[in-house]
Amino acid sequence: MPKNITVGDVDIEWLGHASFKFKAENKVIYVDPFKIPGGEKADIILVTHDHYDHCDPGSINSVKKPETIVIGPESCSSKIPEIREIKTGETISVKDIEIKAVPAYNIGKPYHPKGSGVGFVVKIAGKTIYHAGDTDRIPEMENLKNIDVALLPAGGTYTMSAEEAAEAANSIKPAIAIPMHWGKIIGSKEDAIKFKNLCKVEVKVLD
Repeated sequence: MPKNITVGDVDIEWLGHASFKFKAENKVIYVDPFKIPGGEKADIILVTHDHYDHCDPGSINSVKKPETIVIGPESCSSKIPEIREIKTGETISVKDIEIKAVPAYNIGKPYHPKGSGVGFVVKIAGKTIYHAGDTDRIPEMENLKNIDVALLPAGGTYTMSAEEAAEAANSIKPAIAIPMHWGKIIGSKEDAIKFKNLCKVEVKVLD
């Protein structure tokens, strides 16, 4: 299985767990870099919430340059003092890239209370990418329209199960869905394959 796909002019690389790198128009964006030893320097780093496997200062610093903009919710500010805070529902335009924070939370679980974290909808090079963050299938997903790529947690326990993630994908109807949040801490390749088999949209399982 590939570790990345190209959608239009956007290269999307899975770095494991919930970590991704997007590249387009000479811009590099990381989302939730975790346990990465370095790599291409970032123009923008997005952080969904303050848990250690998403808000990892060591990994952030390994791809950060002086002018890198780090964006995330207030909950991350104690770990990343330079963070540019974004609130749920807020849209920020940075370097011609539109970034919107959308709801991400658990229903009936204590791990991710409503308001503590966010997902991101990123518009770059004519494509719209949804990184769900750590979330269950929530009603607000019904508001997501015209998503080209949806990155959805499918490992269960702390987030959606494979079945719930497939229900979310079938509701959002992205052009492509990619399962994440499996293989490192929770979830397995079997969860990713189950997600693919239950989806009515195109699925790419990255490795």
